[in-house]
Amino acid sequence: MHIWFTENQTEDVSLGLRIQSVLWKETTAFQELVVADTLAYGRMLTLDGAVQTTIGDEFVYHEMITHVPLSLHPNPKKVAVIGGGDGGAIREILKHPTVEEAHLIEIDDKVVETAKRFFPEISGSLDDDKAFVHYTDGIQWVKEATNFDVIIVDSTDPVGPAQGLFTPEFYQSIYQALGEHGIMVAQSESPFLQPHLIQRVFQGVSSAFPMTRLYLASVPTYPSGLWSFTLGAKGDVTTQIRPELFDLATRYWTPQIQHSCFALPKFVQELVR
Repeated sequence: MHIWFTENQTEDVSLGLRIQSVLWKETTAFQELVVADTLAYGRMLTLDGAVQTTIGDEFVYHEMITHVPLSLHPNPKKVAVIGGGDGGAIREILKHPTVEEAHLIEIDDKVVETAKRFFPEISGSLDDDKAFVHYTDGIQWVKEATNFDVIIVDSTDPVGPAQGLFTPEFYQSIYQALGEHGIMVAQSESPFLQPHLIQRVFQGVSSAFPMTRLYLASVPTYPSGLWSFTLGAKGDVTTQIRPELFDLATRYWTPQIQHSCFALPKFVQELVR
């Protein structure tokens, strides 16, 4: 018998993955959490029926949401991730030798607990001496944060507890929490299936930051497979890749990808024009 997981990505589009077994399921204080073993992508974490990460393709998303902004900052030392309880973004951030503190702000402690149990290859760096985990609301946390170099919004879709992470007020709070050369990045969904959300995020970030850019990556298990990230910077950013980053241990990100990911297809350019 074949068992299928189906994510209804929009009213008109769904993603189906054949699974071997359900490894864990619980209802947390915030959402329904499921871990399943898929045939195509290995272990998979879902929240409220939406794919968050899989062993097979997680490296694309985690590398692109972290290495792009950290490579643009001249000297990133203090970095925060809002959301991202699986720990993948922290793992990638700590590959940068300049980083002294990597803070994870996750509202649902059960996500971190589950990631440590079922996804050790993704979450392992959460036990690093440079990693600090805060179980709290990211919206409130960022209002009190100061002097961060890079802040990454690794949020779920803009429903439920993540809705407030997609507002101009939130992006303004991030601006205030960043230091002089501060950079933020937020995942901003699919240009094929959520074009209006991309426009909303881009406009919101632009209202807070003098420089806003969109870039893309291919993440097979995310809606449509083409994913966007919106970057805001307090000022001009370096385009030179620091020499120590050429040997970064990655599977998707490269210095060449760093430059090319900002080259947008024309239909995406029109979304953010």
